Amino acid sequence: MTSSSAAKRIVFTGGSGKAGRHCIPYLLSKGHSVLNVDLAPLPHPTVHTLKADLTDSGQVFNALSSHFHLSHYENPRGPGGVGVEKPDAVIHFAAYARNLLVPDSECFRGNVLSTYNVIEAACKLGIEKVIIASSETTYGVCFAQGDTDYHSFPLEEDYDNDPEDTYATSKLCGERCARSFARRFPGVDIYVLRIGNVIEPHEYEQDFPTYVEKPETRKRNAWSYMDARDLGQICDLCVQKDGLGFQIFNATNDTITTKIPTAEALAKYAPGTPISRQMGEWEAPLSNRKAREVLGFKDEHDWRKYVKV
Repeated sequence: MTSSSAAKRIVFTGGSGKAGRHCIPYLLSKGHSVLNVDLAPLPHPTVHTLKADLTDSGQVFNALSSHFHLSHYENPRGPGGVGVEKPDAVIHFAAYARNLLVPDSECFRGNVLSTYNVIEAACKLGIEKVIIASSETTYGVCFAQGDTDYHSFPLEEDYDNDPEDTYATSKLCGERCARSFARRFPGVDIYVLRIGNVIEPHEYEQDFPTYVEKPETRKRNAWSYMDARDLGQICDLCVQKDGLGFQIFNATNDTITTKIPTAEALAKYAPGTPISRQMGEWEAPLSNRKAREVLGFKDEHDWRKYVKV
């Protein structure tokens, strides 16, 4: 297990979306080069967007072996007759981002097939680092019908995930694809990020006061969140950390989104749910302990910096 601070060439799928448009600038700030693969453009002066249908395997193989910019046609020819450098990593965020954007069958088809295609192409092209976006919804409450309890707190990566909805199920299928390819290609690291409710900077003023004042509305998100900029940090840490094989990390910020400490909040808002270990005073119920301990994640954007309590 090693860490490297060297600049990497990264293909980022879905970089024009809510999370990606903050993650990519963070990766650029760390010196990495990024190609955005998306159906929508990313308004960034130094990042090219390559439009591709990721449910088409041929397009995926081409996208992951593409130039990053028109200027790269100036590169000298390589041993294979072209001047395309192999990416160091692929970060796969492209997906239907929730239920009810398209019919359930299309949500499942699109999300699972695109994830399979990206992982397969990366492995067969010799790209040794793949990071895929999974979701908080896999813990089974976010899109459950009616009021449903979690099995226990904290929510950690060894949880028995049993969602009932299509979106979360598609994400679990993606996790299984990742595990299968990691076993088949033992030289490839494939890291899964179970991403919490993504918060953009403007949403602290726009939405967070309601989250804090009406905590009963945040059960489906386990009173947890993921700052979009800190998600960029987690992506960078995953790119730099080598040799872990297949791993799952919860991607959330450190603290619970309530005005009262975690133990008191869970006793009040989830009184029937067991607590499996002692939790930190303000620890988020969707815990990022593994990301902190294994990757070295440091929370930079705690919600209390932006919201008056």
